[in-house]
Amino acid sequence: MADAKVIPFDDDRSRSGGASRPARRRTGTGGPGSGRGDGSAAPVSALPGAQVPELSGQFPEAGEEGQEPRGDAVDADGSPAGGWERRIAGGLAFLRRRVTGDYDVDEFGYDEELTDQVLMSLLRPLADKYFRVEVKGIENIPSDGGALIVANHSGTLPLDGLMLQVAVHDNHPADRHLRLLAADLVFHLPVVNELARKAGHTLACAEDAQRLLERGEIVGVMPEGFKGIGKPFGERYKLQRFGRGGFVSTALRAGAPIVPCSIVGAEEIYPMIGNAKTLARLLGIPYFPITPTFPWLGPLGALPLPTKWTIQFGEPIPTDGYPPEAAEDPMLMFNLTDQVREQIQHTLYKLLVQRRSVFF
Repeated sequence: MADAKVIPFDDDRSRSGGASRPARRRTGTGGPGSGRGDGSAAPVSALPGAQVPELSGQFPEAGEEGQEPRGDAVDADGSPAGGWERRIAGGLAFLRRRVTGDYDVDEFGYDEELTDQVLMSLLRPLADKYFRVEVKGIENIPSDGGALIVANHSGTLPLDGLMLQVAVHDNHPADRHLRLLAADLVFHLPVVNELARKAGHTLACAEDAQRLLERGEIVGVMPEGFKGIGKPFGERYKLQRFGRGGFVSTALRAGAPIVPCSIVGAEEIYPMIGNAKTLARLLGIPYFPITPTFPWLGPLGALPLPTKWTIQFGEPIPTDGYPPEAAEDPMLMFNLTDQVREQIQHTLYKLLVQRRSVFF
C-alpha cells in the first residue's frame, strides 16, 4: 500500500487558538456521519476557539499534488501506478523474512511462501511460454477438502509433475496447492531433495498421503512410476500397470474423491530411443536414456523439445459412500484402479485425436 500523504491547506487560511484537525471529505449515499446523500461535503462544526475555513478550493482534485493517484493511473511501463515500488517493498520484506527465519514450514517441509513467490515464478514461464500448457476441466477439482489427483507419467524426466503443479496452482479458482507424492530417489539427490520438500512434495507412501488428504490437501500421484516415465518412445501414451491399487486404498480410508488426469505433450519432450542399462546400474538409477540429442550433443541435448501440452482433469470418482472396511477389499480396489486407468487412457486417446500437431 502506498504511503498516506497529507492533504495541503492554503497558506493564507485563518488559524486561531492552536491547530485544528483537518476535515476529511467524504462521498457516499448518506448515513450517520457520512455526509450528504448527494455526495457533497457535510457541514463542519467548528472546534471551540477555531474558525472553519471555506471548503471551496481547499482540496485539490484527484490526481493533483498531495493526492494518491487514481485507481486507473498507470506508470510509463503500463503497470498500475506505484506498482514497482510495491514490488520492491514486497521483495525486500520477503528477503528479510528469509534471513531472519520468520516464515512457516509444515511438518513435511513445505514452504508455501517460497513456493508461491519463487519456485512457481521460475516454473511458470516454462509452462506458459515454452510448453504452452492448456488446462481443461479444472472445475473437477473440489474447492475445499481433500482430493487425490491420479495422472499418467511420462517424459524421461519428471517435468510433467511440475507442470501439473503449476496448472493447479495458477488455474484453480480457489487458489489450491498440489502436494505431489514422489519416489524415494528424489529425496536421495542433493539439492533436489531440499527443493522438493520446499515445494510440497513428500514420499510416496500411504501414511503420508492419507495424512495430507485428511488435512484437506490436494494430493497428486502418478502410479506408473519409473515404468511410465522411462518407457520407450514407441510405447508413448500407452499406460503401464498402476501397481496394486495402493492409491485407491488411501483415498477410501480418507473418503477423498479420485480425480483422473490425462497429460498430453510430455511424451515427446525427450524421445527415448534407447536405454543404456549397464550405465544405469553403475549410476544406481532406473534407466539411462538415449535420445536423438542426448548424450550426443552434451548438455545441449538435455534441453526438452518445445511440445504443446494439454492437461485435462476428468470427472471425480467419489469414495465417501463406501464403508470403512472397503479399503481392505482387494476386488473393490482392483475395480476402482481399473476404472481410473481406463478413464485416463480413454481421455489420452481423445486428446491425441483432437490435437493438430506435436508442437502447435
